[in-house]
Amino acid sequence: MGGSQVTVATASDPARFPLLLLDTHVLVWSVEDNPRLGPRAKHAINRAAREERVAVSAITPWEIALLVSKGRLKLTADVMEWLRAALSLSGVRLSPLEPEIAVASTRLPWEMHADPADRILVATARNLGATLVTADHALLELVGLGHFKGMDAEK
Repeated sequence: MGGSQVTVATASDPARFPLLLLDTHVLVWSVEDNPRLGPRAKHAINRAAREERVAVSAITPWEIALLVSKGRLKLTADVMEWLRAALSLSGVRLSPLEPEIAVASTRLPWEMHADPADRILVATARNLGATLVTADHALLELVGLGHFKGMDAEK
């Protein structure tokens, strides 16, 4: 996945490979080649990237920078440099935080924990018709209940 320009994600075209929205930890795992990223998920992300079908929510850079600032995440480069490189990878698109997504994140039609980043990721996935790639068990449980599309990042 190499390239130089960030494009904006739009609603999924069903005739193409599904749009994948990467949870924050999945973006980090993918860029850092972390072995926690399972072979099925890695293959799907690589295929989606070849077809320019990988999206990253606008909340993800904020969450990564927050984790780095709190010492909960160590990156191979300065956080801004790392984010620029990650978001310029071929096939990766930044999905903006549109007002519809922000509002939808407060109106999810089921009970969900209050983590704003997770709520925005779910609302973004629903808005784009994307499959959320995550290892978050609480989010995968909601996927299992049919609330949105998801993929287990550890498989």
